[in-house]
Amino acid sequence: MKPFRKAVSESSFQPLSGIRALTLAINVPGPVAAARLRDLGATLIKVEPPGGDPLFRISPAWYESLTQNQKIVRLNLKEQDGRAQLDHFLEESDLLVTATRRSALDRLSLSWSDIHERFPRLSHVAIVGHLPPNEDKAGHDATYQAELGLIVPPDLPRTLLADLAGAERVVSTALALLFDRERNGTGGFALVSLVEAARIFAEPLRYGITTPGGPLGGAVPGYNIYRTLDGWVVVAALESHFWERLQQELCLYEPTQEELGRLFLARRSFDWQEWASARDLPVVAFREAFAESSSDVLEEGAWCGPID
Repeated sequence: MKPFRKAVSESSFQPLSGIRALTLAINVPGPVAAARLRDLGATLIKVEPPGGDPLFRISPAWYESLTQNQKIVRLNLKEQDGRAQLDHFLEESDLLVTATRRSALDRLSLSWSDIHERFPRLSHVAIVGHLPPNEDKAGHDATYQAELGLIVPPDLPRTLLADLAGAERVVSTALALLFDRERNGTGGFALVSLVEAARIFAEPLRYGITTPGGPLGGAVPGYNIYRTLDGWVVVAALESHFWERLQQELCLYEPTQEELGRLFLARRSFDWQEWASARDLPVVAFREAFAESSSDVLEEGAWCGPID
């Protein structure tokens, strides 16, 4: 019988200990992926252009968090000294991550054919916006999300979904390449398209699940957003036991969206959240900042009895 393996926390799980990764990728997907590789135990060297990573100007705090415990080097790869230092890093690395257009990599003699000939054990993950033949097409997270129908004008998305999805795809691809190298002894190459990485997150929309009026797009009263006295709450009583408990606690039977809307409008957002939490119901306040809860809105006498 195999010995019992004690569970480890994510912070102590470092299967990439001893792996050396070199990243030339700036902006968001590359640094997020590099931070994840670092957390998995890899040693990271980050090569930035002379002007640094634009992410630092956008969010110094996030940049510092992502690059913690990494060696940061600024090099001009168009100059001989900078390229010589980069070659030294490449020789010592197991993995290279880039987020540069193919045409630019070709000009720097960093195409896969150039790299693989000189450093056969080095694996390379190249981040691109689109797959060939459109890998040089200009774009950023907002344009990728727009292509997939994930933006509702005029609002920009509240998170960089394509970039973050791409970062996770970089990590899983890097792990696959490193695993494959252990089997065949040579490094491999893979493209990671940010559009394709995000496409899976658009699947619920494409299949009509989250479209307006779809099953999870507003058609179900128990899975919806409701205005409250001072903000909004999201209700996710999708499973039958949650939906039945919500009805019993509110003394309602198969309420419509309009009926629930009138009820939720009578109380404050955070008060609803506290009320739901005490009853193991999935209701969460939607406000950016909660107002102080009033002391008289959750009197038990105003509600049905708790469910066993």
